[in-house]
Amino acid sequence: MATTLDPASLSPCAGKYPLPAGHFDEAFATTSTARSPCADVMDALAQQDLVALRERVQIGAASIGLSFGSGPIAVDPVPRVIGAAEWETLEAGLRQRARALNAFLLDAYDDQRIFEAGVVPRRLLETSAGYEPRMRGLLDPAAPAAAVAGFDLVRDPAGELLVLEDNLRMPSGATYATALRRIVEPALAAPVAPRALDGYLVALGRALGGGWRERASGETAAILSDGPASGAWFEHRELGRVLELPVVTPGELESARGHLYFRLGRERYPLDAIYRRVDEDRLSETDGTLTALGELLMPALESGHLRCLNAFGTGLADDKLAHAYVERFVRFYLGEEPLLHSVRSFDLGDEAELAIALERLGEMVIKPRDGFGGRDVTIMAHADAETRRETAARVRRDPSGFVAQETVALSTHPTVCDGELRPRHIDLRPFTVSARDGIATMPGGLTRFAPEAGEMIVNSSRGGGCKDTWVLEAGQSKATA
Repeated sequence: MATTLDPASLSPCAGKYPLPAGHFDEAFATTSTARSPCADVMDALAQQDLVALRERVQIGAASIGLSFGSGPIAVDPVPRVIGAAEWETLEAGLRQRARALNAFLLDAYDDQRIFEAGVVPRRLLETSAGYEPRMRGLLDPAAPAAAVAGFDLVRDPAGELLVLEDNLRMPSGATYATALRRIVEPALAAPVAPRALDGYLVALGRALGGGWRERASGETAAILSDGPASGAWFEHRELGRVLELPVVTPGELESARGHLYFRLGRERYPLDAIYRRVDEDRLSETDGTLTALGELLMPALESGHLRCLNAFGTGLADDKLAHAYVERFVRFYLGEEPLLHSVRSFDLGDEAELAIALERLGEMVIKPRDGFGGRDVTIMAHADAETRRETAARVRRDPSGFVAQETVALSTHPTVCDGELRPRHIDLRPFTVSARDGIATMPGGLTRFAPEAGEMIVNSSRGGGCKDTWVLEAGQSKATA
């Protein structure tokens, strides 16, 4: 659906925006035809000096300390817009996927029915770096193990949104989305208003139990962080501010008699819940001995006096091999057909799948099973000859350590580059919070864009930037042509 715009009223982009062949552009159907519901935002951009707009947004980001790792993160002032009808369908698919993944985690750490039934090969469990044997039997059936989930979605050339990866260990980005909203919406002053994002943080607070001092539930919670050295330190501080929770490091915690305590000055507070945001993901070493973090937390986890969001061991569902089977999870646990489809992933530990992948290796994306942040991902069609040879050799030496995925020609979105709108490849990370009383979603989520033309990896750790993501109410956008 698209609205034809008056070129005179859209001088910054009409007739100039270079649509890349073979990719779906999120905002434009042609160089002068905006897709509904993007038309109002494009009209608002036409009234702006794009250089000044981008500068205002970057100044706003700097003023609140928006950063990733050791430096600032690029913020683009052009929001991604999602219409009400598409969001309704997408939201249902996200909730379904979150339910299925949490059912899988509960099963994997309990009866393991899906493996016994032969629906998923047991070697997924036996070879996954994310599986934590010490959590067997410790998950609470009433409290989802992956309370917070972030799903990396990409749109293919046909316009379908597909799940590229599932992130259930400790997905980042939610407070980047809320921070962008505070910066971009007032700077753009568009005639439409996106849905508010506050409900997501309220739901997260409920999942943790609320504030930490003198709250009605009588419980005490904290955010467990690596501190300023963490790449997502901005998010940890922002979560602490909004949720009124202390941000603590492992060095500030004590374990005694099956309880975990947080020391503040001379006072010591018992912790009933932690929101886990530390890089260390293991309770035990490969030889079965406890890690330093495991020695600190395991007594309180085993005694049942501590809840952990997300639970240790949720990295099993982050395993890239698990992604290959999520649609089977939906059918097995929920008895439903998947509403959201995955980008096709090949289980290279299966001889038939490996044969297919090796035959088509030059057109695949190769990922290590336990990788994250875009590290060590090889898009074979874009790699140089030496990288292709090295990657092919690694896959042949250890096929079970990798997965192969179909290459998706990522969609593009107008992005301010040198004072003009230029297409940059994007993805979308929407978030869900699963709790005892249901699943909440953040309307939209975080859109990430690649820094250079043609670049397909959008991760912030690889220099990618971010965009505000607007979900509109029904009837807000312009009538379609």
